[in-house]
Amino acid sequence: MIDKVFGMISLGCDKNRVDGERLLGEIRARGCPITDDPSEAQILIVNTCAFLNAARKEAIETVLECNGYRKGKLEKIVVTGCLPQKYVKELFAPLTEADVFLGVNDAPLLFEALERSYAGERVDLVGKCTTAAERRVRSTAPHLAYLKISDGCSNHCTYCLIPKIRGKYRSYPMESLIKEAEELGRVEELVLVAQDTTRYGEDLYGENRFVELLKRLSALDNIGRIRLLYCYPEKITEELVAEVRDNPKILHYLDIPLQHSEDRILKLRGRRGSRAEYLALLRRLREEIPDLAIRTTFISGFPGETEEEHRALISFLEEAKLLNCGFFAYSREPETAAYRMAGQVHPSTKKRRVKELYRAQARVSAALNASYVGKTLRVLCDGIDYEKSCFEGRTFFQAPDIDGKTFFTARRAETGTIYAVKIDRADEYDLYGHLEEES
Repeated sequence: MIDKVFGMISLGCDKNRVDGERLLGEIRARGCPITDDPSEAQILIVNTCAFLNAARKEAIETVLECNGYRKGKLEKIVVTGCLPQKYVKELFAPLTEADVFLGVNDAPLLFEALERSYAGERVDLVGKCTTAAERRVRSTAPHLAYLKISDGCSNHCTYCLIPKIRGKYRSYPMESLIKEAEELGRVEELVLVAQDTTRYGEDLYGENRFVELLKRLSALDNIGRIRLLYCYPEKITEELVAEVRDNPKILHYLDIPLQHSEDRILKLRGRRGSRAEYLALLRRLREEIPDLAIRTTFISGFPGETEEEHRALISFLEEAKLLNCGFFAYSREPETAAYRMAGQVHPSTKKRRVKELYRAQARVSAALNASYVGKTLRVLCDGIDYEKSCFEGRTFFQAPDIDGKTFFTARRAETGTIYAVKIDRADEYDLYGHLEEES
């Protein structure tokens, strides 16, 4: 029986975070202590991302840095997540700093792997797990939780490694998701995540069950409000729009990964839809839900992208008037179709284009945020910003970690509580105000 102090460093996306929480669940079930201080850990888990080359580099550098803790209390390093899931054969021999390798779904094998490691073996159990992890220890603030409703992806975009890392799209059974959500305890904000949330159920039930899942999650007394991320545009149905509009627990917020605006680039990427269809979708959504906040991401510098297409994307931003956007330079990833495409864009050009996109969107976001000045908004308090000497929180149109925040002054505010905040000023990212009842 291993009785050690565990620590975890989790890299990458919120979906990867949930996988890490399942590992923590296995540790807690064994009664082992968990520390937030890596220097205090005897066993340190590095939960990795491998989506882009930069993420793979960060993951390996983190493992190497963690190896320095062996001068203190550290005995074992476990490398888990997307990096070993895809590259364990390449990593096992050279990455001698790691004692154990586990894949994205191998949490139940953690202690078996560690027992073998303490017996003197370097262990690779990637992809060997046949049972699902049933426990989680949340690593978020108590009032916030993520619920991953599926794994893998079957969209096969030409630039993306996810299907090769996590496999085809697999919906989790609805009953297990409802049980998991119930066991989270009181959650003021539940964030639904997947590679494509709007495709939920099609593989498992033979039909789309996303709206049914939303209805059932909304019926849970312990769930305050629900936020939807990763909603692919072609799967935003009238039924889903009506549910977002009419269900009081679902925030009027949709994260819709558009990736580009121009038809030729979208086709090269293997994406469905067109500029005209995207604009029509945005108009339809706003007609049905006038206060709907829409977030998206764009990839700049895809092979063959011309300067004219880049400028057209800027004009799309100005026309679409999206509140929150993320921009990324295209990363040329081996084993993707786009890797072999002609017309690879120079890194300096990609960097310039991303900066120009951010500047264009900043003007749009600043104008939209300015429209909230003088208004009173419901803000979920996330805690205190000690540098700004005020409280910080989020409105319905601010998702955790990826969007701006609302900073507000108050004599007293409790984390996890929703307050009426009057907005005094705004910039392109954040809002600033004061607690209405104290004005």
